[in-house]
Amino acid sequence: MKHAGEETLDRLEELLVEIRAQEGLKERKRGVFYRGSSAFMHFHEDATGLFADVRIDAGWKRLPVTTRAQRRHLLAKIKARLHSP
Repeated sequence: MKHAGEETLDRLEELLVEIRAQEGLKERKRGVFYRGSSAFMHFHEDATGLFADVRIDAGWKRLPVTTRAQRRHLLAKIKARLHSP
């Protein structure tokens, strides 16, 4: 599974805008977000769809983001994580 390319990130731009609006995250490179000095999230693509790798709890979790419903789920997870200690 490869990291998402520019065309894929273009398709995710609406989602990226919403993620950029979350306090506490910094986009160091398009589609690659950090929380403080730690990597927090980035995107992948392959023939089965689009995915976000997100640091949740003690490790990384891969979540699908191909559909609008999946993107809403990702945003909910991000918000929950950012508002927890």
